[in-house]
Amino acid sequence: MMESIRQRTYRLCGSYMNRNVNWQWMQLGGTVLLLLGFGGCQSADSTKEKQALAATTRAVPVAVSAAVAQDMPVYLTGLGSVTAYNTVSVKSRVDGQLIQVNFREGQQVKKGDLLLLIDPRPYQVQLASAQAQLFKDQAQLRDAQLNYQRFKDLLQESGAMSQQQVDTQKATADQFEGAVRADQATIDNARLQLVYCHITAPVSGHIGLRLVDAGNIVHATDANPMLVITQLQPISVIFTLPEDSLPVVVQRMKQGTLKVDAFSRDNQTKLATGTLLTIDNQIDQTTGTDRLKATFDNKDGVLFPNQFVNIRLLLDVRKNSMIVPSVAVQRGPQGSFVYVVKADKTVEARAVTVALTQSNQSAIDSGLQVGEVVVIDGQDKLQNGAKVETRSPTGNSNSSQPTTQPATKAPTS
Repeated sequence: MMESIRQRTYRLCGSYMNRNVNWQWMQLGGTVLLLLGFGGCQSADSTKEKQALAATTRAVPVAVSAAVAQDMPVYLTGLGSVTAYNTVSVKSRVDGQLIQVNFREGQQVKKGDLLLLIDPRPYQVQLASAQAQLFKDQAQLRDAQLNYQRFKDLLQESGAMSQQQVDTQKATADQFEGAVRADQATIDNARLQLVYCHITAPVSGHIGLRLVDAGNIVHATDANPMLVITQLQPISVIFTLPEDSLPVVVQRMKQGTLKVDAFSRDNQTKLATGTLLTIDNQIDQTTGTDRLKATFDNKDGVLFPNQFVNIRLLLDVRKNSMIVPSVAVQRGPQGSFVYVVKADKTVEARAVTVALTQSNQSAIDSGLQVGEVVVIDGQDKLQNGAKVETRSPTGNSNSSQPTTQPATKAPTS
């Protein structure tokens, strides 16, 4: 009995001690886990800080350009279509067979050059017939005039003729005089038809494709022309501008001639330079634009009728403006700014005031000084104080090495 009580007591004490030991071990394990987690967090934070520090010290490659002082042109741009200064569709004014073609397709001709010849023989015959009729009527006129004078003298001297006979003879003479005048008109018309047989260039210009050949019968009533002459030197361009731009254009035209440049469809190649001629007298209500006409001498022949071109109308020139590439100007919540590269190869975000932007250049009113270097490529990786490795827009690096050296790795044992 006593022995069993002692054994039970030992068993209960051992169980309690075992539970105690297990609880202590659990507490120890939790503490270790907490320490490991805290150490891991510290290690992650330390890694992020190191990465941020490396990011701020690593040089960012950027392209740069210096602000310069130069004249800034002010342009108005529009889409234009080239039109011939004169376009002539040459048609026949008489009927007949075409016996000569004295031009080549694409030939440059001068005003008065003989281009085509229509068979003149029928009109030469008409001229000869009219001349013969004139000769006949002139003889009858002379006889009628002589008889009239005789009748008139007899009436005055002896009264052998009556007044009625004299008046009748006078009317006969007048009739023959009218016939002579009609014959002369017929002769002039025949000569004019002969002139029309010789088709000459009405203007100097460029001949297009030939539409008829020698041997064809042409008529004055033909709907299609025999050839088309376009005057390309000078040549015109008709382009449009918004109606809001017209007042300043009119004002500038009163001060002098405005310069107009024509560019290719991709707006990259300058084709010709001319002058503004006039503004159309009404605005198109459907588009809110007005048409303007400019002339170009086109001596090199780069402009052709119906060609589409981009037009730049020079309105003004801003003298000694501070110019930077337009890509250098960034937009932010506080307005426009640029990244300025300082002497220590770090950048500063500086607010600027943009006065004017033309093509790929911007005129800066305030915020920059002439000669300061601005970033034109790579701004998305920059912030205030960031170190940079500069290069020119052509890709040539301006610093041979970055401002920070990479850390060397310790040798492994």
